[in-house]
Amino acid sequence: MSSGRTVSFHTLGCKLNFAETSTIGRQLKDAGFQKVEFEKGADVVVINTCSVTENADKECKSIIRKALHVNPESFIAIIGCYAQLKPEAISKLDGVDLVLGATEKFNLPSYLNDLTKLPQAIVHSCEINEAGTFSAAYSIGDRTRAFLKVQDGCDYTCSYCTIPLARGASRSDTVANIVSQAEEISTNGIHEIVLTGVNTGDFGILSPGQKHETNFFTLINALDEVREIDRFRISSIEPNLLTDQIIEFVSQSQRFVPHFHIPLQSGSNKILGLMRRRYRRELYTERIHKIKSVLPDACIGVDVIVGFPGETNEDFLETYNYLNELDISYLHVFTYSERPNTDAAELSDPVPFSIRKERNKMLRILSEKKRQEFYRSQIGKYHPVLFEDENRDGEMHGFTDNYIKVRLPFDASLINQPVEVQISGFDGTLCADVLLSTVIV
Repeated sequence: MSSGRTVSFHTLGCKLNFAETSTIGRQLKDAGFQKVEFEKGADVVVINTCSVTENADKECKSIIRKALHVNPESFIAIIGCYAQLKPEAISKLDGVDLVLGATEKFNLPSYLNDLTKLPQAIVHSCEINEAGTFSAAYSIGDRTRAFLKVQDGCDYTCSYCTIPLARGASRSDTVANIVSQAEEISTNGIHEIVLTGVNTGDFGILSPGQKHETNFFTLINALDEVREIDRFRISSIEPNLLTDQIIEFVSQSQRFVPHFHIPLQSGSNKILGLMRRRYRRELYTERIHKIKSVLPDACIGVDVIVGFPGETNEDFLETYNYLNELDISYLHVFTYSERPNTDAAELSDPVPFSIRKERNKMLRILSEKKRQEFYRSQIGKYHPVLFEDENRDGEMHGFTDNYIKVRLPFDASLINQPVEVQISGFDGTLCADVLLSTVIV
């Protein structure tokens, strides 16, 4: 039964945050809240924060101001990574009423009985080593796909990263629970599930210090038997955890799609060492070559950080030239920003911000070049597409199994249905949605 109270959400950051926001939204719906658009000025505004970059922190503050501009009486609740890392600082921001740390965000409904705005925000935080249990989550929205959380936290100690401080040690759900959630998702008419986590390939740790007798390979084998789902996509996986066994499995699977997103961060072994990454460039090259040997049409995305302390022009060019020669499909480029309480923030030889910006621009241009090359390589080939429920200028868009965005004249009968298409052209612009397709089924 509805309480008459309204709630809106704003999510910053990764697919994992979207999965958790969606789950919290279902909790609040069960508690009687009605979800409304952010612009409606809800009784409660929930902001799920990210803190990977400095911009994410600034964006959180901007969203708070916008929410209060729409409705000065909105009860503002801040959750997520920034809330765990900086609870006291957030609590002092004008208009914030509630700050929940990592162990409390899924208890949000219990804190919303009284929506009276107070002079000072209430903080329910924790030491991050107390975040030892796994909280299941998945997203279901208006799109054709769902994000399913299978893992949380991270045991890696990359020198630039605050995620272990914000989310705690690595932990994951059981295979049986995840399969059950996938089956539940399928009852909502969803055809594609994206597996998400902080370090997805590290699946198998039940709680800190307690391992399952399973691993990520066991999980994907079990999910491959969920016949109600047409496509499973792995959101991101570390190169040292992406084994030949996993790659070969995907190449033979009818459900796991030929799309890999593999963080690199730098093409310089010197910088990888300073970052404390768990591999070197040679291993990354092996992973790419293995994928292309068994899945020549696979889409491969790469994360890269530019401007890390000590990155000389020669180090950056080593990364640029390496990526230019590598058979990849697109880049996600991040500009390094100093994060408090990380070892990288104490390193000498910081890169000037103007140079960081220029290096970011160079790699983004390279990314578009790689994307165009990949798209052109697919002309004339056939791929299944899931078209999404949108009609913009008489067109609809969808993604192939290997993550090419295609467009067709709008046809409501094809929405959210697996459709075989032939990629028939690319007009040379940098926008992904300029691909043309011919439906053959």
